[in-house]
Amino acid sequence: MNLILRNLRLPLADFTLELDLELRGRVTAVFGASGSGKTSLLELIAGLRRAKNGFIQAGENVLLDTGHGINIPIRSRRIGYVPQDLALFPHLSVKQNLLYGFKPYADVNITIEHVTEVLEISHLLARRTTSLSGGEQQRTAFARALLASPQLLLLDEPLASLDSNLKARIIPYLIRIRDEFQIPMLYVTHEMEEIRALCDETIVLERGRCIRQTRAEQVFNSTTSF
Repeated sequence: MNLILRNLRLPLADFTLELDLELRGRVTAVFGASGSGKTSLLELIAGLRRAKNGFIQAGENVLLDTGHGINIPIRSRRIGYVPQDLALFPHLSVKQNLLYGFKPYADVNITIEHVTEVLEISHLLARRTTSLSGGEQQRTAFARALLASPQLLLLDEPLASLDSNLKARIIPYLIRIRDEFQIPMLYVTHEMEEIRALCDETIVLERGRCIRQTRAEQVFNSTTSF
């Protein structure tokens, strides 16, 4: 699925996010220093922010076209979003968290049984999310995003709070999501190892602008410091 971002413009506190891109990778890494506009980009695509002007199209679906007054509501965009804080409901069980986001569509065969099996959380369904380990919480957040039957997944530094050993254990689950469900992802990260393991395309942001778009492996051959 292509993700088209045309003439996007969003004024922020210290600069203006300005992007004109077409993304075609299965998993596109969004890379850059803290405060470069990575999270704001994901929030624009998800519909949590409204661009001053611009156009966003995911596959065949136009999500935003300020020139024609189009702004699809968040609930209708079919975007799975995992924010940095995961946003799990602490007063609900794992199963209740998953059911909260469950949106079956006729054109997508995603079931709770399949998702929980792939992410190996079937045995956790009755537990409260506050009793889960960090890795279990991550997998629960991924599962809830998948059960929205999304056409696109947005992952905002999903492993940032984990230590290196736990990251190494969670990355294979992200690879399973990529390969099993065939849902394109935008993956915000600061970590080259995550890009190397998971991504096939990379964009590099600096103060709201894309300064580089390349195949993921070409990032590692560059002497440029990001």
